[in-house]
Amino acid sequence: MRVVIAGGHGQIALRLERLLAARGDEAVGIIRNPAHAADLEAAGAQAVVLDLENSDVDAVAEVLKGADAAVFSAGAGPGSGTARKDTVDRGAAALFAEAAERAGVRRHVQVGSMGADNPDNPDVSEEFRYYLRAKRAAEDDLKARDLDWTILRPGQLTDDPGTGLVLLAEKTGRGPVPRDDVAAVLVGLLETPASIRRTLELISGEAAIGEAISAL
Repeated sequence: MRVVIAGGHGQIALRLERLLAARGDEAVGIIRNPAHAADLEAAGAQAVVLDLENSDVDAVAEVLKGADAAVFSAGAGPGSGTARKDTVDRGAAALFAEAAERAGVRRHVQVGSMGADNPDNPDVSEEFRYYLRAKRAAEDDLKARDLDWTILRPGQLTDDPGTGLVLLAEKTGRGPVPRDDVAAVLVGLLETPASIRRTLELISGEAAIGEAISAL
């Protein structure tokens, strides 16, 4: 399976690339900084240098051509300012989804954010509300497209070692989840038809990842 990952140098993406490479899949990571290519290659992935904030749909579709699945895992990151939250978390996501349609790559998994269903939450900072609005707009854009999409909203991300035990459902409540487990769930979702056209939340729980995905 050839999987193209937007935000290929992100912490979840690098873990995902390692997992895909370990099972013999072809992982292709889109990165903005050429200096990050070595990290992708060390993870077993092919690096493609392409700035999604300053690319057109044809250039992105060319990278996606021949892929079996697309994963959007890019983000402007903390401290990036409100403008880049719009151009990356919303704009790049929409561009990537449009390019997938043009390239004929139907399977599309997008990493969203818990809280995107309430982007104007007064209990969070104004900057975080900008982020949630961008994520919500990206989700709404994807849902309107003719793609076999899944949106995964993880809880509070940690760098703790993965436990392999999760709670995966349309509503989970808030909680932490290791990035290791998020990456493992993404691998499983790629080949799970029952997850298509669903928005799922993910936190640590008591079910083995395989069981949680099978229960969908």
